Amino acid sequence: MRRILFAVLMALAGPASAQFNTAAEVKPILQMIKPQWISLREYEGRDLLYFTLLEVYRCGLDRISYAVNGGPLMVWLTPPCPGDQTFAEIPEGRLPYVVFPLGSVETVRIELVYDDGTGEVGEYARGAVLGR
Repeated sequence: MRRILFAVLMALAGPASAQFNTAAEVKPILQMIKPQWISLREYEGRDLLYFTLLEVYRCGLDRISYAVNGGPLMVWLTPPCPGDQTFAEIPEGRLPYVVFPLGSVETVRIELVYDDGTGEVGEYARGAVLGR
C-alpha cells in the first residue's frame, strides 16, 4: 500500500524539481490522502495521535487544528518550512504526536487552513485510524 501511495505521490509531483510549498501544490495531495492525515497508535499504555503526514506537507498550510472527542479545537504548532526542499522534513528530535490516556481517543476532527485562505475538514473514528 505504501509503495502504491508513494508512486501516486511521485506521479502527482511531476518533475524532480517540484516543490510542495504552497496551497496549490499541497492541496491536491492532501485531498487525495485525506484518510491518512492522522494515525493513532496504542503504545506503552497510552494513545499516541500522530500528525506525521500533515507535518511533511505543512508548507502550503497556515494552520492545522484538531479536536478530540468533540472537545475544543487545539492548534498543532509546526516548525517553519524549509522553502528549498521538496518535502518538509520533520526536524530531528521533534515528536509528531500528542499523548492521551489509553483508549480515550474515540473521534478526531482535523481542520486545515491553506495559505490561500481556503480550508478543509477531516473527521475520523478511532477504528479508522488505529494502528496505521
